[in-house]
Amino acid sequence: MIKIYDTMTRSLRDFVPIHRDTVNMYVCGPTVYNYIHIGNARSAVVFDSIRRYFEYAGYKVNYISNFTDVDDKIIKAAKQAGMTPKDLADKFIAAFMEDTKALGIKSATKNPRVVEYMDQIINFVQILINKGFAYESAGDVYFRVQKSQNYAALANKTLDELEIGASGRTDSETELKEDPLDFALWKSAKPGEVSWDSPWGQGRPGWHIECSVMSTAILGDTIDIHGGGADLEFPHHTNEIAQSEAKTGKTFANYWMHNGFVNVDNEKMSKSLGNFVTVHDLLKTVNGQVLRFFLATQHYRRPINFTEKAIHDAEVNLKYLKNTFTLPINEETDQDQVALDRFLADFKASMDDDFNTANGITVVFEMAKWINSNSGHYTQAVKESFAKMLDVFGIVFEEEVLDADIEKLIEERQAARANKDFARADRIRDDLAAQGIKLLDTKDSVRWTRDQSSGN
Repeated sequence: MIKIYDTMTRSLRDFVPIHRDTVNMYVCGPTVYNYIHIGNARSAVVFDSIRRYFEYAGYKVNYISNFTDVDDKIIKAAKQAGMTPKDLADKFIAAFMEDTKALGIKSATKNPRVVEYMDQIINFVQILINKGFAYESAGDVYFRVQKSQNYAALANKTLDELEIGASGRTDSETELKEDPLDFALWKSAKPGEVSWDSPWGQGRPGWHIECSVMSTAILGDTIDIHGGGADLEFPHHTNEIAQSEAKTGKTFANYWMHNGFVNVDNEKMSKSLGNFVTVHDLLKTVNGQVLRFFLATQHYRRPINFTEKAIHDAEVNLKYLKNTFTLPINEETDQDQVALDRFLADFKASMDDDFNTANGITVVFEMAKWINSNSGHYTQAVKESFAKMLDVFGIVFEEEVLDADIEKLIEERQAARANKDFARADRIRDDLAAQGIKLLDTKDSVRWTRDQSSGN
């Protein structure tokens, strides 16, 4: 049985879906005012791998990930760029799709956008007002945190701790609130800002309300899993829980999952430190599958350190797996099936343990080592299982086909070796190496691999 570390309970829990054989997941997506950075990419890769493992395990997955396309940052960036907020959002949504495709991330079941759900957002807020959980103040609408049960439990905080942190606030927004802890559901429009009509005047949604509305509208009042980066535990996910459960009276999500941060050369990534890395720029020099492999093969809850060495190691390891995958197929034996069953069981045990991709990829490498120790182990069943395990990490190797001229050279080299013309055989080997084709002679045949660094 799959076990998930649930952030809410701070414990491993058996995964029991609401609907048998189906997983409903909602994962917070990016605010589309710029290219995604490597931290955004990690979250996207992490939850894509989790989704893939659920599918590997036989589940159907409804995977929803939103785009925040109405936000203070978008309005500011659009103004600076001389664009409308919609045009800016469209630009960076397209960039997100391009970058995540390069990382091998599967398309979401649906990518809802805030502007598509404005009527539902307004209705959601009105219900909260009618139930006494929210109030209007000078065109803004705020949620009454004190009325929420177990507020901030997700972040392992208490109201008293939050009250201390909020004490002393004197900004203009705080003056509009009944309590400094209350958060905005709806914001009145400032002059020149994009806005929508509402019962409280022209305005736009607060940040937190959008995900509650889109999740419940698409997946229902209670979902299996809600995920995102660790930075979203508070206040974003905390506020989602408060407003959703106030409206529906039901548990919002049965499991909460959060991925760890990305450091760059052992330092927290930030623009002020000059180590802010966008995926758009990275993909100019780093192969998308290599970057995906780096991000996918470390445990999702732990911090990850982005360095040139880490990327180089990922490239070397990925190449080894690709060379293994492209070995010729052999006949199956009973001994091969016994070994394969052991690898499959070990892989399942690793991934069932809170999607432990670090241990899961270790099993994959152990399997690759076993295959390479005797190429006779590489049967069709082994290859298919190997491919399915790799697919969980988003790694898909296309079958490479040599062109006719190279195949002819390999055949000529084999004939030269058979005729003991080793000088010619060596010359052909050198010619092929110059073209990025490396040969390995075995007792039964010759194997070839393509050296990706050659540019071929």
